Amino acid sequence: MKDILYKGIATIVILSMFFSSCSLEEENPGGFTMEITASTLDGYQTLINQCYFAMERYFYGTDNWMTLTEGNTDLWTYQANKSTSWTQWFWFYAGAAPNTTYTNNWWNGTYDGIGSCNNAIALADLAPFRSEDDRNKVVAEAHFLRAIYYFNAVEQFGEVTLITEPVSDIDFHPERTDPLTVYKEVIIPDLEFAFQWLPVGDYSTTTRPTQKAALGFLAKVCLQTVEYDESKEYAAKALEYAKMLIEDSEAGGTQYNAYMYPTYDEVFAEENNWANKEALWKHRWYSGEDGHGSSNGNYKLNRNNEYFYCKVTNFGARVDNQEARLAWGGYPSGIFMPSQHLLNLYVQRDGSLDPRFHKSFQTEWDANSEYTWDEAAVNKYDRESSVLGQTLEVGDKAIKFIMPQDDNYEDEAASKLSKPYLVVDYKDVYHDENNNINMTYAYSNPSEGYTADGASENLFNYFYPSLTKHNSSNYYVANESKKRNGNLNATFMMRMAEVYLIAAEADIYVNGGSGALAYINKTRERAGADLLSGTPNLQDVLDERGRELCGEYCRFYDLKRTGMFDDKTYLEETHPDLAQFFKPEYALRPIPTTYSATLEDGGSYYQNPGY
Repeated sequence: MKDILYKGIATIVILSMFFSSCSLEEENPGGFTMEITASTLDGYQTLINQCYFAMERYFYGTDNWMTLTEGNTDLWTYQANKSTSWTQWFWFYAGAAPNTTYTNNWWNGTYDGIGSCNNAIALADLAPFRSEDDRNKVVAEAHFLRAIYYFNAVEQFGEVTLITEPVSDIDFHPERTDPLTVYKEVIIPDLEFAFQWLPVGDYSTTTRPTQKAALGFLAKVCLQTVEYDESKEYAAKALEYAKMLIEDSEAGGTQYNAYMYPTYDEVFAEENNWANKEALWKHRWYSGEDGHGSSNGNYKLNRNNEYFYCKVTNFGARVDNQEARLAWGGYPSGIFMPSQHLLNLYVQRDGSLDPRFHKSFQTEWDANSEYTWDEAAVNKYDRESSVLGQTLEVGDKAIKFIMPQDDNYEDEAASKLSKPYLVVDYKDVYHDENNNINMTYAYSNPSEGYTADGASENLFNYFYPSLTKHNSSNYYVANESKKRNGNLNATFMMRMAEVYLIAAEADIYVNGGSGALAYINKTRERAGADLLSGTPNLQDVLDERGRELCGEYCRFYDLKRTGMFDDKTYLEETHPDLAQFFKPEYALRPIPTTYSATLEDGGSYYQNPGY
């Protein structure tokens, strides 16, 4: 094997695809090669650690990966439903020419990670492990991570260039391999190897995958292949792998340490975060006085806590300060707003709310600053004149979003304009008949600039139920004066509840859904929701995944897999504001032109359709 120069943990992608981990022919005066590095156990561990770098820098928990996996779906819109910002993340470019460079970090990061994994796998035989079993247990991490990189690559970009060994030359005319082949030749075999050799671990195991992580992702990726294979060859394997975890969980986790909490409340309780029993694979960053574990900076750790809050600081009783940011649910403003469809998924058949709604979304905020209603605020928020001059003290209720299914909704809605706190009515923000969000508002107490004709901007759209799954009060304070705080909580890439829903969907493909109801009802029973009856269909599973897994890196892939991106029909029914901008080719992201421009003939042959 040719010498491979070791460039350290921060590998540099050459031409956005062929990396610093490539084999190089030139002389290496220092004699510091990857072969030499791999010849000791500590050195080989360095190569394994390098496999995680791109995942930690660009993927789960980091900047905007959540938008690539949850944005542009039926469940979410941008803050206040504004279609003029974050258009590539939430609006399929909003009718403008697509941005073809915004995916650059993930494209580069994917192949940087794949290159690191290829090196670790290729050089494993050089490491002086005591036995072949010991070697396989370590190299299994590289196989697992390579599968994860390729899984996300094919689901984001479609056909990709398949590289499974260290490369020695730069190819300016690489070919692309279809997704199903990538699944069959790399993703599934890599996860099978990982499942065979990874350790069981324990509930505190973090970042490094375990056997249950490999088994969970095997079920997940086998299910995802139905998108590409009419025969649904791997659906039976998805069901088989899911049942293995389910049986282990229900038997006490004796074989794989699988577990599902008996109550939904326990899943996202902060005291359960670091050693979460339900998480199949989780990652958290270390940060302390002696350093930090993020190459992005010591306050850019798990960013998910920043994404799902409504803009509570638009109301004067809530101010943005360091104390608020360090509190659970205290971040001042996010980017994800629940769609009308998502909120209505929680309305049960009897008209009541699924208990998961109020356990997953914050709808009330207390004042963190003394506030007195002045004339401008009374006019802006359509309050009655009796509210003028009323004062809210710190700790008083400041904002309350009310749902039509809430107890006492009728009474609260009738008196909402006279309350001393800001009551935001679901019906003022969301439009059930049109399945979307009201962009204008008719004032009951019109004043200058705020009219009764329904033509005024809807200023209540900045206040909406805010997902709490990623809330944190566990921070590393990097710079107090600049309010730079690193979230130390773990992010869960996959958890046990999803396995039941994988089993339900796979059962529909394999058995016509005869066993699917029991799997769906397992999550519903745990949540205290009404149990379903009859034979579930694909829409039932998709709806349950929305209720249980919203905000957990799933939805974009769910809609691709189930054919909801084949045309705009589904989005027209669930998110018509988004449907107007959708084109089927947008189910794939653009290959970044910063890469494709370096290829022969400008790389036009390599680009995805529509870009």
